[in-house]
Amino acid sequence: MNKTIVGIIGGVVVIAAGVAIYTNANSGKSTAKNEASKASSTNLSGKVLSLGSTALQPLAEQVGTSFQEKNPGVTITVQGGGSGAGLSQVASGSAQIGNSDVFAEEKEGVDASKLKDHQVAVVGIAPVVNSDVQVANISKEQLRDIFTGKITNWKSVGGKDEKIVVINRATGSGTRAVFEKNVLDGQNAVQSTEQDSNGTVQKIVSTTPGSISYLAFAYLDASGIKALNIDKVTPDKKNVEDNSWPIWAYEHMYTKGEPTGATKAFLAYFTTKDVQKTIVPKLGYIGLTDMKVTRDATGKVTNK
Repeated sequence: MNKTIVGIIGGVVVIAAGVAIYTNANSGKSTAKNEASKASSTNLSGKVLSLGSTALQPLAEQVGTSFQEKNPGVTITVQGGGSGAGLSQVASGSAQIGNSDVFAEEKEGVDASKLKDHQVAVVGIAPVVNSDVQVANISKEQLRDIFTGKITNWKSVGGKDEKIVVINRATGSGTRAVFEKNVLDGQNAVQSTEQDSNGTVQKIVSTTPGSISYLAFAYLDASGIKALNIDKVTPDKKNVEDNSWPIWAYEHMYTKGEPTGATKAFLAYFTTKDVQKTIVPKLGYIGLTDMKVTRDATGKVTNK
């Protein structure tokens, strides 16, 4: 029996960024079906390392577990590290898949022409505060003023007299890039505590009175935190789908050129109904086919 092992580095088939991959929505349906059918095989073998975006990490882990159950000869390892790490690792050839919340074209120092984009889902991002903050709605302008340091007390936006503690994401975070692009309008964020993952931010905000940050929707269901509405719009799936809630991004899984072997099968698995209609929404992400709009690397939004 022949075994095909693809892109092994130190005995590991690498992916960079966080989790499974989705074939381009413009690919032919017959091709997608054929690749999806190869996603379950007792003959498939190899090791896949997927690293990068922590916003994508929960989905990547869950899909990876499901894929391994159907393909016992494949080992999927999912790691975080941020979108910047995912893109740089896959671009350098040290990873098979790089997970990212942003288009490779948006990242300085990355040659996007050498990477293939596999969009697997859409992620919404929402401002979150410690549960002691007595504010439920905020305007986009107020939110921008908080993160640029112009507003420093919750009393200024209708809350109690309490200092605002800003928790930001580290440079290189795709979640940060998406948030700042849609909220700060080109202004610089105030100097503050920076953390490198959604999970760490979730824990800090839940235990720090007066704090504010932002998280991917997959991390909103936690005690000690609450999401804020912006201009009376709720951060939820329906509002992301038609762009009423503008803070969202595609979840990308990049490969250096066309994927093959276990990597190709893993990415194809993301196109299946089990993943797109069951796992994706269950974990708080939005399926690509549910979106009523598209967005390109320049930020231009177009109705489908």
